[in-house]
Amino acid sequence: MTTATTSLESSRTRSIAAKRRRGRRDVLKHLGLGVFVLLMLYPLAWMIVSSLKPDHLILTETGIIPSEITFDNFVEGWNALNRPFSVFFLNSLVVTVGSIIGNLFSCSLTAFALARLEFRMRKVYLAITLVSVMLPLHVLVIPQYIFFSQFDLVNTYYPLLIPKFLATDAFFIYLMVQFIRTIPRDLDRAAWIDGSGPFRTFWYVILPLMRPALVTTTIFTFIWTWNDFFVPLIYLTSPKMFTVPVALNSMVDSQTQSGVGMLFAMSLLSLLPVLIFFAVAQKQLIRGIATTGLK
Repeated sequence: MTTATTSLESSRTRSIAAKRRRGRRDVLKHLGLGVFVLLMLYPLAWMIVSSLKPDHLILTETGIIPSEITFDNFVEGWNALNRPFSVFFLNSLVVTVGSIIGNLFSCSLTAFALARLEFRMRKVYLAITLVSVMLPLHVLVIPQYIFFSQFDLVNTYYPLLIPKFLATDAFFIYLMVQFIRTIPRDLDRAAWIDGSGPFRTFWYVILPLMRPALVTTTIFTFIWTWNDFFVPLIYLTSPKMFTVPVALNSMVDSQTQSGVGMLFAMSLLSLLPVLIFFAVAQKQLIRGIATTGLK
């Protein structure tokens, strides 16, 4: 009896000690995550604070708490380039929506062909598509610019939109190919028995089942296109055609460094569409990543 009681007390002691160790580990883990979150949020907090400071205090005052608060940066930045900043928001919206439509249309058709249709050199085409993912964008800039300039398309949105309708984003093609491969081929065969051709099979059978992959493509295309600076900078030369990132770059005088406050203020406003879009589509993004080839 004494031995059993001693064994029971010993097991209880070990259980309590194990719970205390787990509790300490949980506390340390949450403290580490909290520090990591603070480090990640610090640049955003610094940008918000800087947008509320006068220009002469942004680069000289080191504290996170501003000694002087002003909203002039938002007022002046909205009309800094001789036109309302809403013009640049509209330009970015046009390019972003057009890019989303182009990627959804072209990449889904290309992925269906590579995943379902049987034709010569199909595997070679798929390999070329995957290799193009590894090809840096800068390698293609000069030949693409020469091509579009010969057709007098510089300073238009065509160089930004035409490649999207030609399935040039191989990442999304690969993502959709991996997703289509998870769809049972019996559905295709049933559609073919009923007299459907490849396009009708794609439109009525495959495309409705691709919703998670399409949502993932939409979200990533929106974020990448809205924040893209390099490509619009090359092709857009007229201020009235500028997208938001190019317009932000034009605000700061490289010699006097004036306009930094306006830059931070308008940058803060330009983040709002991305944050709102991500907050609304967050569940769809996680579901799409979990059910497509990214897993």
